[in-house]
Amino acid sequence: MIHPTAIISDSATIGKNVSIGPYCVINDNVTIGDDCELKSHVVIDGHTTIGKENKFYPFASIGQDTQDLKYAGGPTYLLIGDRNTFRESCTIHRSTVPEAPTTIGDDNLFLCYSHVAHDCVIGSHCIFSNNGSLAGHVHVEDHVIVSGLSGVHQFCRIGAHAIVGGFTKVVQDVPPFTIADGNPAVIRGINQIGLQRRGFSKEDVAFLRRAYKRVFLHKERNFSETLAELKEADCASNEHVQHLINFLETSERGVTR
Repeated sequence: MIHPTAIISDSATIGKNVSIGPYCVINDNVTIGDDCELKSHVVIDGHTTIGKENKFYPFASIGQDTQDLKYAGGPTYLLIGDRNTFRESCTIHRSTVPEAPTTIGDDNLFLCYSHVAHDCVIGSHCIFSNNGSLAGHVHVEDHVIVSGLSGVHQFCRIGAHAIVGGFTKVVQDVPPFTIADGNPAVIRGINQIGLQRRGFSKEDVAFLRRAYKRVFLHKERNFSETLAELKEADCASNEHVQHLINFLETSERGVTR
């Protein structure tokens, strides 16, 4: 299952039934789990640990040094879960410090030229379209879509089930369950189609729409007062609205509205 032109370090650990195609390079301290497939010309570097059933397409560059100028050298880490797909020429970088590895969950899809910078934490079931890029220290929750040619500023968060539109510039946190679009991004509405596709009940969607109207339709109102009113509203009893409230309360960069 390993092409004779592939170069694999003696210190790399390769699992069972792994396919490594022509001209791939696997460097020191890399661990690749069972049933992974590297098509061709894939480079995996650094202290990178990869789970099972991941697929890497040509010219994907995985686990290279951070581009953070604060990097002082030494081992840093990249952790990748199971069943992720990395399409052509996408780049995933290791962390800047060893204590906080760049982390990717399960069942994500990274399309061509997508980029995940140092110290990012990505959940599961996310899609990054062509040229979707994350700067350092970005946290992305589950079931997020980042559309093509969009960029996310350092230290931002993107909440679960949110969608970032194409060509969007994200400079503050994107709340869960919403659609963010524009340059700079603004919230356009609840991601209703996405929520329906993922099995949210009509009642859940209705509660989220009511919460959305309170927070995002009257942007001129004081945010702290609006959030306090939302916490007292009837819809706040819903578990998904509770997740939204917690996300809004814990924002450090500010919330996209």
